[in-house]
Amino acid sequence: MKMFSRSINQVLARLVLAALFVAGISTAVRAHEIRPAIADLEFVGDGRVQLEMSLILEAALAEIGADHADTEESPNAQKYDQLRLMDEAELAIEFERFEARFLNGVTLSADGTKIPLSIDKVDLDPVGDTDFARLSRLTLSGQLPLNAENVEFSFNPSFGPSVIRVPDGNGEFSYSNYLENGGPSEPIPVEGGLSMSAGEVFVDYIGIGFTHIVPKGLDHILFVVGLFLLSPRLKPLLIQITSFTIAHSVTLALAMLGIISAPASIVEPLIAASIVFIAVENLVTSRLSPWRPFVIFGFGLLHGLGFAGVLTEFGLSPTHFVSGLIGFNVGVEVGQLAVVAACYALFGAWFSDKSWYRARVTIPMSLAIAFVAVWWVAERTGVVA
Repeated sequence: MKMFSRSINQVLARLVLAALFVAGISTAVRAHEIRPAIADLEFVGDGRVQLEMSLILEAALAEIGADHADTEESPNAQKYDQLRLMDEAELAIEFERFEARFLNGVTLSADGTKIPLSIDKVDLDPVGDTDFARLSRLTLSGQLPLNAENVEFSFNPSFGPSVIRVPDGNGEFSYSNYLENGGPSEPIPVEGGLSMSAGEVFVDYIGIGFTHIVPKGLDHILFVVGLFLLSPRLKPLLIQITSFTIAHSVTLALAMLGIISAPASIVEPLIAASIVFIAVENLVTSRLSPWRPFVIFGFGLLHGLGFAGVLTEFGLSPTHFVSGLIGFNVGVEVGQLAVVAACYALFGAWFSDKSWYRARVTIPMSLAIAFVAVWWVAERTGVVA
């Protein structure tokens, strides 16, 4: 009887731990990733400058802010959720009320003098699939001061992060820069000629890759945690991480070169399914199989296609394609290793050699990860709203 009672208590303890874990991250499951506003700067002649912006307008209207990894972290999350359910006519009305505030937060300065901007065009999509963020497109323009030489761009960080790009006229970008804290950007010559060095691009994209994992990539974080849980020993863990890194580097490069492509509606559910697989495998086996690194390699190919969407938005310049790609991959790898280090510091270093490690750590946490990932699969395939 005592043994039976002890077993029941152990089961309940595992379920409680799993429930607490899920509760701790359930808001992130429902959250929407904050994507940067993309601003393309062009000098269109007759002394005029133009900004073509693509952004999640609802996040800007709710002033979610660049300091949040997802919208649910913001105290304005409820307003964001209300805005994203509006049709395009209702959203247009909300934007008209906000227009003056928005224009005050989008700054173009020519040689230190602020350029007055006006909104020429607003292109809003219907609500569509609410599982995915809705991108809106705005066209802003202004008149350059006489004999202006350089222009600087900045974006109010309360509207979110931003990327400033300069099209080269051939469908590529001579310059792009990620402004997480609002800028200002480097001075951009009116007559053209601005470019970043390979070293600057490399360093810049390390930061972009890292933040795409920590704190913004919860699905990638849970994937790596799942790898850690089955075997916290360093050597097999590094083999798995390396396999994953090589694989996502291959598909990321191929996707950026335009050789392969896949829609997010297919890639994102498959990424969630890969997390389910890893978590369930942790539940049914206590040993690291020799073929697991090969399975992880296959999953890494999927995750690489997910990463490609980020770099495509940023408009990686072909001049520094290699340095940007390597920098991004280095940042992703450092982010993954940071997750591993956190897992090791929290419980691996203290408990991994205990006889109860699997029963009290691996199983409940893998169960929680499986629940979250199954929810993602359902959410991303439209099974649940």
